[in-house]
Amino acid sequence: MLVPPRTVVRREGGLYALERALQRRGFRDVAGADEAGRGACAGPLVAAAAILPEGKRGEVPGLADSKLLTPAARERVYAEVVDRALAWSVMIIPATEVDARGLHVCNLAAMRRALASLSTPPEYVLTDGFPVDGLGVPGLAVWKGDQVAACVAAASVLAKVTRDRIMVELDDQFPHYGFAVHKGYVTDEHSAALLRHGPCAEHRFSYVNVAAASGRGNRPPRARRPAVVEAASLFDAALFDASTAEPPVLPGAGEGTVGVASGDQPQPSPSVGEDEAMEGEKR
Repeated sequence: MLVPPRTVVRREGGLYALERALQRRGFRDVAGADEAGRGACAGPLVAAAAILPEGKRGEVPGLADSKLLTPAARERVYAEVVDRALAWSVMIIPATEVDARGLHVCNLAAMRRALASLSTPPEYVLTDGFPVDGLGVPGLAVWKGDQVAACVAAASVLAKVTRDRIMVELDDQFPHYGFAVHKGYVTDEHSAALLRHGPCAEHRFSYVNVAAASGRGNRPPRARRPAVVEAASLFDAALFDASTAEPPVLPGAGEGTVGVASGDQPQPSPSVGEDEAMEGEKR
């Protein structure tokens, strides 16, 4: 039996080398998936997927790992990705879902939904950091994929910009916490605001620091979120009903898919100390 020659993809080949190698092997439509908000203790978890076209059109000016770009550069790259991508999608999981189902379960479910929502079905999938099963196509988990694969970097920008825009809007609703500045991550400013004002409806009560600030730290993770919250959430049941056929569309969402994903099996939620401080720094 003939064995196909081994394909070697060298890092010095640049951000597009991995996709080009897969395309040479017959996988024309290569999708990348990534998320934003794993390490935040407030706000939604956002996952995105993108397929970039072959050739020069698929080479997005300024594309890089979203964490390495300035906010202004991310916005420019976001617009380029939306304009150039063969297909793209974004899925948003509210903090209530993260509390109810667990971070990792929600993360996997959101990535699956983002990939399944692509208008062009992928022939191969690259994910950042950890594998996502149940996709029906071959795939590869790439360590620091948002730094070595263009489609993953594109997904990281889509997820990050979408989530940052949401956090800026939440800052208008909950001005005491500085969401527009730290985007819900655990900074000294955010921790001080939590202690001073207590958590709001957009905090993740299954995280230890939020549970402690709410006075519910000795309860099981899924019992920490109060049954009634003081203020209406941006992600209320009417807007983010995952059973509805039409997903909500955020400002600037373009022609891709924006919706809400939820997990399918409960799983214990991590404490803030068990998650990384910023998204993308996966074990």
